[in-house]
Amino acid sequence: MFQNRQEAGRKLAEELVKFKLVDPVVLALPRGGVPVAAEIADALKAPLDLVLVCKVGAPGNPELAVAAIVDGTPPDVVLNREIVEAYGLDDAALRGLVSHERPELERRRVAYLRDRKPFSVAGKTIILADDGAATGTTMKVAIRAMKRRSPREIIVALPVASADAVAQLLDEANRILCLHTPTRFLALGYHYRDFPQLTDEEVVQTLQRHGPKVS
Repeated sequence: MFQNRQEAGRKLAEELVKFKLVDPVVLALPRGGVPVAAEIADALKAPLDLVLVCKVGAPGNPELAVAAIVDGTPPDVVLNREIVEAYGLDDAALRGLVSHERPELERRRVAYLRDRKPFSVAGKTIILADDGAATGTTMKVAIRAMKRRSPREIIVALPVASADAVAQLLDEANRILCLHTPTRFLALGYHYRDFPQLTDEEVVQTLQRHGPKVS
């Protein structure tokens, strides 16, 4: 169990330092991944930026991702097929769920990035960081979106994840660093003593303190 997201980020950073990466870029999945990624960026003296991803929750269970959308032109959508089948969702139902979340993606772009442009990652090593992964769907769509930007390598950094999520991500990323893969994965908050919901303002403040001056 981690004390909080900051401690989880520091523990990940301790391992990532051993990789001896050259000129990495740290990208956080907001909101929960931002304090984790900030600790990594500090330790590696690397720039910090965001990957805007929006989870599409299952009906009646918003924490369970049936899909995820990542910001882009056009936005990428990745389905969690097992969850879709378990809920018996047809194409019309999925379109409705995805359409419902698109305004949230736009809201996050305006709230977090404002007039910032994405940091260039072409030819660089990307570290994609979040505070954990239950299904891996959200991280998977982030990886696929980042591959379009021609990085040299994509490393996923997670404090805790389910075994199924890690297995899925191994097929997507170049390397996975996961500190804890419990045999029985409970809700993500069970793996932290202090696990508050972050506000938009906290995300913006963290970016201002740690992020690059993007032009």
